[in-house]
Amino acid sequence: MKKALIALAVLGLTGGAAVAQSSVTMFGVLDMSLRYTKASGQTLKQLANDGLNSSRLGVRGVEDLGGGLKAGFWLEGRINGDNGSVDTSRFWGRRASVSLMGEFGEVRLGRGKTSTRLHIDDFDPYSTTGLGDVEKVYSVLGSASDTLNRSDNMVQYFLPSNLGGFYGSVDVAAGEGTAGKKMYGGRLGYKQGPINVAAALQETTGAGNVKFKQMSIGGSYDFGVAKPSLNYSQNEFGAREQKLLTFGLTVPLGQGQILASYTDAKANGAAESLSGVGDAKLMAASYVYNVSKRTALYTTVAQIKNSGLGRFALAGSPTVTNGAKSSGFDVGVRHSF
Repeated sequence: MKKALIALAVLGLTGGAAVAQSSVTMFGVLDMSLRYTKASGQTLKQLANDGLNSSRLGVRGVEDLGGGLKAGFWLEGRINGDNGSVDTSRFWGRRASVSLMGEFGEVRLGRGKTSTRLHIDDFDPYSTTGLGDVEKVYSVLGSASDTLNRSDNMVQYFLPSNLGGFYGSVDVAAGEGTAGKKMYGGRLGYKQGPINVAAALQETTGAGNVKFKQMSIGGSYDFGVAKPSLNYSQNEFGAREQKLLTFGLTVPLGQGQILASYTDAKANGAAESLSGVGDAKLMAASYVYNVSKRTALYTTVAQIKNSGLGRFALAGSPTVTNGAKSSGFDVGVRHSF
């Protein structure tokens, strides 16, 4: 009897230690707005998702393995607050990964954002979300690339955070026999105090075994009263090429902030032979008021002005005809938990 009690006590202590060394967190964002968009003589009024941040639901956890080594997991999926639906084809489509972390950095396996997308997020005031999303004027140039945003079957390595401001990551993704999924890339940057500069490069094996290449270089400087940013991207697929230059601005204003961006996207003659691809200019401006640390009210106005055969469109826009404009306005609320 005495041995049994001792064994139970040991098990209780061991279980308590395991719980103390592990953490699991449920988190999410709900972001909805009243949105009005107009294009090619058509208008659309809607209760839209993702005006400021992407609506999501997720669960993540970390276990301390001892000796400075940790294991972690992250599962995150898209949710649509307007009708309560989820992406049933990819329930954890935003991210599904398992990691090992330590003084060496982090090795991450699974689906998630590529290094080039993380780079563009950093230098787009809208973090590629909502009416101001800069990637609405990016093109994969007919390559069938499926890695412009997130990638499946990916192995990533992230540098440790104690390198005096230097940061970076490397990606490798297996195609598993599917065109547009085999990829490698990475980014390297320096962020210290008010300055942040970085460059990113990615190659994906596209249609016809031709490489789709994306290169981006950007920088920002926080003056306190305003943070301007600049990013240049170049997409190539064979003879097709697209160049994009984005100017961004973030201005703190009491409990709120002003966001603004201007992007000039230019396609060469070979790229313009594709349906819907041409030159375009994206302009966006927003005001965000933080009611609390978790809740914000916002409004955004944006427009994409296409040229030639371009048919780029804002999020939620009606169909755009060749060379036409896509305009929009929204008012919304975002709550994170």
